[in-house]
Amino acid sequence: MEAPLIRVENLAKHYQLGDTDVPALRGVSLEIARGTFVAVMGPSGSGKSTFMNLLGCLDLPSDGHYRLDGEEVSQLTDDALSALRNRRIGFVFQHFNLLPRTSALDNVALPLLYRGLTAAERNDQAAQRLRQVGLAERMDHHPAQLSGGQQQRVAIARALVGDPALVLADEPTGALASRPGGAVMALLQQLNREGITVVVVTHERDIAAYADRIIQFRDGLVVDDQANARRDAAADFAALPTT
Repeated sequence: MEAPLIRVENLAKHYQLGDTDVPALRGVSLEIARGTFVAVMGPSGSGKSTFMNLLGCLDLPSDGHYRLDGEEVSQLTDDALSALRNRRIGFVFQHFNLLPRTSALDNVALPLLYRGLTAAERNDQAAQRLRQVGLAERMDHHPAQLSGGQQQRVAIARALVGDPALVLADEPTGALASRPGGAVMALLQQLNREGITVVVVTHERDIAAYADRIIQFRDGLVVDDQANARRDAAADFAALPTT
């Protein structure tokens, strides 16, 4: 049996607020198989965002273990975490996080600066990813010249440019209307069908319905973890009104 891409064991995270110890995660254990599409849900303060930050190597756990692609990352240095993020993880955020005075092409190429590639190599790979997300005609446009849906597709292209094993998407449709949000979910499903593991944090049950597994958090614990007969985002997008 193939090893899971993600394995966490008794994962815990505590924050110190003055003299108060605040537990954000209370000992989470689970695995995520390669090539799956997982939705993480829960109310504010449930621990889902903390869990996403730990999966993305943006923070370290207070206790427990996290193995990504077989590598124990719980005790890595900041430099090692940065290198791991750059090699194996792509991020998609609710508010896009694009550089405003930089073209779509340069925004997508940015993660490759840390890999020692030439400018020509970086631009070639970034252009390939922008074509993949349907923005071949928008490579020279700055974010202000793009719609919200187009900006999110630039962000997805940036997440993909390093050929990650894992894409983490934090409320990827939260700043979008229904039609561009539907296009984003159809794109994430397509990427998943091509073999990329996708984990989406969402408050929206309609968005979680596109995943094949839904994990529910509450009070720092997993309270439900179920397989899901996922909806076809491309079919739903095609049915949306165009005006």
